[in-house]
Amino acid sequence: MNTSRNETPLDAALKNVDQRFRSKLIDQYLSVKRSLVEGRDEAVGMSAGKFCEIVLRFLQQEIHGAYTPFGQSINNFANECRKLIEAQGSTAPEAIRVVMPRALVFIYTIRNKRGIGHVGGDVDANRIDAMTMARSCDWVTCELIRVFHGLSLGEAQDIVDGLSIRTMPDVWEVAGKKRVLRNDLSAKQKVLLLSHQSADGAILVEDLCDWIEYSNMGVFKSKVLTPLHKERLIEYDRDVLTVTISPLGVKLVEDTILRLQTT
Repeated sequence: MNTSRNETPLDAALKNVDQRFRSKLIDQYLSVKRSLVEGRDEAVGMSAGKFCEIVLRFLQQEIHGAYTPFGQSINNFANECRKLIEAQGSTAPEAIRVVMPRALVFIYTIRNKRGIGHVGGDVDANRIDAMTMARSCDWVTCELIRVFHGLSLGEAQDIVDGLSIRTMPDVWEVAGKKRVLRNDLSAKQKVLLLSHQSADGAILVEDLCDWIEYSNMGVFKSKVLTPLHKERLIEYDRDVLTVTISPLGVKLVEDTILRLQTT
């Protein structure tokens, strides 16, 4: 299912960025911000890595006139950034030709070398890594706004700060329970969202029913969990009464549910 995002100040501020890159860039940037607020540090790193790859492609187009196609892997990210820095005869502003590629390498290095997205990394992903990556993505976004919209750095920062102020978590943990803070979601969508937050482990059916305040456990199992199981969005284990989100479920949450409410 495709959903459209209403134009926000961020969309408007980046309107001069080619559409081939703009929507993807904004989606990943918002995913970084959302994951940080929700405390999902590893997800911050994953989205920050994708954000860097999109920005790199955009800079390649701006500086070289061609870019690595989406769907084709970037084999040596640092080397591609170096090519931007060393490009001869480019009229692109120094901010995006020299400074920004170095910022992208910094973010990408944290993402790759600090246990994010890889089993057996040197250090487990932690809060300060996530905050550093998110703040660096803020800077890159501010620079893109400043250069391509003609705003001052202060004006660009106001747009990004305003976005972060309005960003709210979709799930709130309180007194040992979790509550979905979204009134626009169905019971099925709430189950997927809560399961997405616990992607590394199963959730008790009893807890899910309680967290979304579904009134009838039997109906919850038959009308909510069973259809989701049949669609392979979750694994509903009837023997131990647990729910685990599937890769299809994760994709649906990230491609649709998390984008239904974006400011």
